[in-house]
This record gives sequence, C-alpha cells and structure tokens, in this order.
Amino acid sequence: MDQSRVALFEERPVPSAVVTLAVPTIISSLVMVLYNLADTYFVGMLNDPVESAGVALAAPVLLAFNAVTNLFGVGSSSMMSRALGLKDQDTVARSSAFGFYCSLACAVLFSLGYTVFHAPLLAVLGADATTFDATAEYLFWTVTCGAPPAILNVIMAYLVRAEGATMHASVGTMSGCLLNIVLDPFFIMPWGFGMGAAGAGLATFLSNCAACGYFFVLLYVRRRTTCVCIDPRKFGFRRSIVLGVFQVGVPASIQNLLNVTGMTILNNFASAYGADAVAAMGIAQKINQVPWNVSMGLSQGVMPLVGYNYASGNSKRMKSAVYFTVKLSESFMILAALFCHQGAGWLISMFMENENIVAYGTRFLQGFSLALPFLALDFLAVGVFQACGLGKNALIFAIMRKIVLEIPALCLLNWLFPLYGLAYAQLTAEVVLCAAAIFVLRHLFQTLENRQAAAALQEDA
Repeated sequence: MDQSRVALFEERPVPSAVVTLAVPTIISSLVMVLYNLADTYFVGMLNDPVESAGVALAAPVLLAFNAVTNLFGVGSSSMMSRALGLKDQDTVARSSAFGFYCSLACAVLFSLGYTVFHAPLLAVLGADATTFDATAEYLFWTVTCGAPPAILNVIMAYLVRAEGATMHASVGTMSGCLLNIVLDPFFIMPWGFGMGAAGAGLATFLSNCAACGYFFVLLYVRRRTTCVCIDPRKFGFRRSIVLGVFQVGVPASIQNLLNVTGMTILNNFASAYGADAVAAMGIAQKINQVPWNVSMGLSQGVMPLVGYNYASGNSKRMKSAVYFTVKLSESFMILAALFCHQGAGWLISMFMENENIVAYGTRFLQGFSLALPFLALDFLAVGVFQACGLGKNALIFAIMRKIVLEIPALCLLNWLFPLYGLAYAQLTAEVVLCAAAIFVLRHLFQTLENRQAAAALQEDA
C-alpha cells in the first residue's frame, strides 16, 4: 500500500479521513439504489400492477446475493484492513484471493440452484398465477444468467475499498449502475424492445457485466501497486485466514439471510391483499432504501479506518472516527425521515399514477420512515463490530433485529392493524437495537481504553 494510503489511515484529520473514505461509498450506494429505483420506475410507467409486483416479489432473491457478498466481501475486507494495520502484506493478498474465488464458486452454485428449484421458490416468495410469469422472467436474467457478475462486482468493490481506494470502488459500481439506468427504458418500454419486467432484468445483467469488466481492468492496470490480489496461486484454505474471514463474514451473511426472510414474510402478508398492495409495498421499500443506503454507505465507508486503527492499537483515533460518523449519519437520517414522512404521497405517485397504489404506498412509506434515525446508529454499530472482527456481536444484533423483534412484530401488528401495521415492525425493532448499540459501543470503547492504558503502564514499568 502506498504512503498516501498509510497517511489517510494514520495521520489525516479524522473528519477529512472519514469524508474521503465514506463519500465515494455513499455515492456508490445511492447510485445502486437509483438503478433499483429505475427498474421500479420504468416498469411502473407501464401502469401494469402485475409487472410491478413481479419486480417487487423478486427483491428477496436479489437481496439474498448479499449473503454471499457479506460472507466474503465484508469478511475478507475486514481481514484485509486489520492485516494492513499490522503491516502483514501476505495475509492481505491471501485474504483477497480467498474472498474472490470463494464468492465466484458460490455465485455459480446460486445460479444453478435457482434455475433448478425456481418454481417452488417463486411460490414461497408469494408469486401466484397472476404474477408468476413476470417474476420468473425478471429472475431469469438477474439470477440464472446474472448471479456471477452481480456478486463479483460487489466483492471486488469491497476488496478495493479495503485498501482505502474508495473512489475506484465507487466508480466501478457506479459505471454499472448508470449503464443500467440508461438501458432500462430501451428494454422495458413499448417503444423499445417492450420486454417489461424481463427487460429490467436484462439491463441489470448487462450492467453488472460492465462493472466486473471495470474492476478487472483496474486490477490489471494497478497490479504493481494494489494490495488486492486475485492470483489463483494465492488462493488456499489457510486456517487463520478462513477463520478470520468467517468470523466476520458468517454473522454478516446470516444477518442478510434474516433480512431476506423478513422481506419474504412482509411480501407474503402484503400479497394477501392483492397485486396493488404488493406493488405499493415494493415502491415504498425502494424509496426508503435511498436514505437507508446512505447510512449503510457511511458505515461501510468508515470500516477500513476503524479496522486499521483497531488493529494498530490507536483506540483514540478509532473512537473519534465513530463519533464523527454518528453525527453525520444521524443529522442526515432525521432530515430524510421528515422528508419521506411528509412527502410520502408525492414520492409514491412519481412511480405509478394509480389511486389504490398511491394510497397504500403513502401509508407504508410513512411507517418505514419513522425507523430511519434509529436504524442509522444500529448500522454503524454493526459496521464497527465487523471492522474490529467482532462477528459475534454483529450476529447477536442480527438475531435480535429479525428473529426476536421484527418478524414477531410483523405478525402481531398485521393481526392488530391489518396490512398497515406491517410498515411499523421495523420501527419497533430499531428503537430497541438503537439503545443496545449505544450501550455496547460505550462498553467497547471503555474496554479498548483500559487495555491501552494497561499496555502503557507495562511499557513504563
């Protein structure tokens, strides 16, 4: 790693370092949301609730990709950042190769598994005779054909970001996203190829292929200076690396699978009220993902800085980075929550001019928006745990969020307040988790300070 990257992690003022690392990640996350919104927007322009419902019902399968990207992307990047803090270049190279080739193998298996078992899977997702074909056509391009490029481009972005090259990681991701936005109308709309939901899937597949191409070219051009290694000779199952990656990656992957489970349950509850309710729920979720991804991008962007300084023993700089990030994230999320709550009807109507869908979606988005300020601190806490290799803490938070809090709340609130109660389950979970995050982070910082103080006394002695 070059000296400018070392200075970024060790010497740059904390606000400047956080902004340098986080802003490109946030932009990348926002562009990814925009291309998801583009699918919803252009399919919505067909004014066909069945096509829109097909895209919404497919969302849990695409979200399940994150089980692989979290396992090997979050796990490997955390391992790389900590190894960089310890100046262990061999572990950095082997961790990146391990993450790359394991994710490639899982992507191929994911594609094959979906293709063989797609019929029963679509039934589980809530697709019925009306929405089955639209959902299946969208997933053919995004999963059967598209799982490997979709997963690999995210994995490579994680690996590049781990060495502090957040701008390159973001440009790679954004290149695919922007291409998707350009291609969507040509494949979806009647004046183009008129493929509907299937066209949205094809555009996504092509854009992910383009993003992968960018990263491969980047790694070749920077092969003499980058710490990221995809040389198959560096791939292996060294025990310390496998355990280090899985210690962080497995909890992150389980967290994502639980998110998929929660979304599937949510869509199944909504599907009982018809295609309009499912389409409205999908639109509200996509809009809510804009601030959601800003917060996620901020927590992921600061991870290399946190992990590096945690490993090198600089707890003061690590703590300053987390506190500054809290201020940024909370300020934005409070404003976003107010905007989404007050402008919910207008935001939903931008995607589909259907009176029933706008009415449903407005209520859904208002409920989702209330959770945003609490969710920001929860995301940051999980990001800190992942950066520090504290996978157990991240796993506990994932189990609390979905199994203990949100899924039971979905069932209870849907029974008490049919359909509309679903939008408030996340708020119930995030309030509790926000309080837990404050407590656990304070305990972590106190433990690190005590450990550092003890080490200083031993040196003096």
